Amino acid sequence: LMFGIAPFPILEDTSLLKDEIVNVEVWSYADDLLYTQQESRLERQKKLSYRSIYNFDTKEIIRIQPEETPEISMPSNLLSHHYAITQNPTPYQKLIAWEGSNYSDVYLVNIDDGSHYLIQKKVDGNVRLSPGEQYIYWYQSTDTAWYIHTINTGETVQLTDTEIGVFYNEINDRPMHPRSYSSPGWTTNDQSIIIYDRYDLWSFDPLGKKPPRKITNGRASKKVYRYIKLDPEENYISEDGPWICSVFDENDKSSGYVEIAKNGIVKTLLESHHRYGRLVKAKKSNQLLFTKESFREFPDLYTSSLTLNDVKRVSEANPQQAEYRWGNIGLYQWVSSDGIDLEGMLVKPDNFDPTTKYPLIVNFYEKSSNGIHRYPTVSPGRSSINYAYYVNQGYIIFNPNIPYKIGWPGESAYNAVISGITALIQEGYIDKNRIGVQGHSWGGYQIAHLITRSDLFACAEAGAPVVNMFSAYGGIRWGSGMSRMFQYEHTQSRIGGTIWDKTIRYIDNSPIFFADKIKTPVLILHNDEDTAVPWYQGIEFFMSLRRLNKPAWLLNYNGEFHGISKWQNRVDFQRRMSQFFDHYLLDHPEPSWMQRGVPAIEKSILQGLEPVETETDKQ
Repeated sequence: LMFGIAPFPILEDTSLLKDEIVNVEVWSYADDLLYTQQESRLERQKKLSYRSIYNFDTKEIIRIQPEETPEISMPSNLLSHHYAITQNPTPYQKLIAWEGSNYSDVYLVNIDDGSHYLIQKKVDGNVRLSPGEQYIYWYQSTDTAWYIHTINTGETVQLTDTEIGVFYNEINDRPMHPRSYSSPGWTTNDQSIIIYDRYDLWSFDPLGKKPPRKITNGRASKKVYRYIKLDPEENYISEDGPWICSVFDENDKSSGYVEIAKNGIVKTLLESHHRYGRLVKAKKSNQLLFTKESFREFPDLYTSSLTLNDVKRVSEANPQQAEYRWGNIGLYQWVSSDGIDLEGMLVKPDNFDPTTKYPLIVNFYEKSSNGIHRYPTVSPGRSSINYAYYVNQGYIIFNPNIPYKIGWPGESAYNAVISGITALIQEGYIDKNRIGVQGHSWGGYQIAHLITRSDLFACAEAGAPVVNMFSAYGGIRWGSGMSRMFQYEHTQSRIGGTIWDKTIRYIDNSPIFFADKIKTPVLILHNDEDTAVPWYQGIEFFMSLRRLNKPAWLLNYNGEFHGISKWQNRVDFQRRMSQFFDHYLLDHPEPSWMQRGVPAIEKSILQGLEPVETETDKQ
């Protein structure tokens, strides 16, 4: 019988009147966790209990989770298992604020008697038991290596190194230790562990008696292979095979499924210029179910046998699409201003005419080209333009990949985006006077930076943009209570240091200090309950532009978070954003909300979406 033992709760003094209760937060430098993080975990803390077991044979209560290890990984079937893993992150919780990594000390617990011993200190990664409980394994990002701990000997060894292969994210462009490509699991009886590199599957002997074996050869052709677990209750990957794997071609973005025999021979079962959903196998037969989609094809359901040579489509969920123009998508390649070969996605209307000059909207976020075959469901999105809708309005859409140089994220975006647009203009079908740009969050930041450096854009929409890296560095991610410092020192913002040792970088990458250079009309979306980017960033941006008397609008949907969730607000935002772009890029009339705003007295009553009546209209 498994149950939890909880500490006694801290009880309130119910004899105090409401006016006598002091409500004060005490933030201490000595706290392991920031007060805001403690608040975000408060309900979980109140429900915290420590796993224990009652043994009916011995009539004993066995405490298997000590109080100093608040995290535990338990086997699903206790009757056939003897071990669990507990983790203690407490000694390293302060580091989360500026490193962003969740370190912990790892212990192995014997479920039978409650004894436990330390496996490894300061592990950064997901620690797991092998199915046969012979080994504990994890990836340590600080060492960029996989480790194996043998339970019966207590020995820990490093399993991978760079002489064998690259088993960490080899295209990591953030100032942080690269993550792994993960592992799909173990073969029968813990004989070997399968580990991914960027492209291939490798087999490792946990005892090191046999040399590592590369099972596939995807690197040569830039094809990514990944094992598919068809049986959700599968504990082991069968040594005898065959294995069904997904395949993705980095060159042309085609994908599909392959069969890998025991001897490593790869047989293509299905491959095309589509995006395939994960295979699902019927429990009582060898029938498979999956989805197939592209930019023009809705992700309908398909079924087949295990051979995938008798595929049948079994749904037609979006027949009304045939009544509309949709657009076509393709890869576009160019060389950046700093000499890097780049690629992106380019979406053109169905009736594209290369002799016509089209307005262009640029939309981007990190690297998106691998998702070229995603289907664009037509619905009012949370924060971004809908490609199918805007192409139907007569736009061309460009989504460039951004390679980043640590310390200079703004410059990196400029080098990639502006060079890509310049290459497109030279193609002859882009109207260089009708180019807009749109993005949200990290994309919103880069757009704010771009328009301080270039007058190329006729208009820009920047959602939830960080424009002042100094004030943002000291802010809080209110959803998790985390300090934002780690983002700038180690992760997406890519500055690579603190505001004290990289001061110039923080200034050069903060659009707020160069707002006087902006000549582009700007629409800003930033909501007052944003839990990721403090909404005062949007206010700082708007107030700067307003003080400088530059055309700018701020949309704040009250109570919304990082993006928009309520349907009516999503419809409203998409309508306003479309009006904004159509006015500057298609010469549509200016709507009332852009010309005169929406006064507070009219809020939620008059929306100002109607076009402003001109003298010509009156006549």
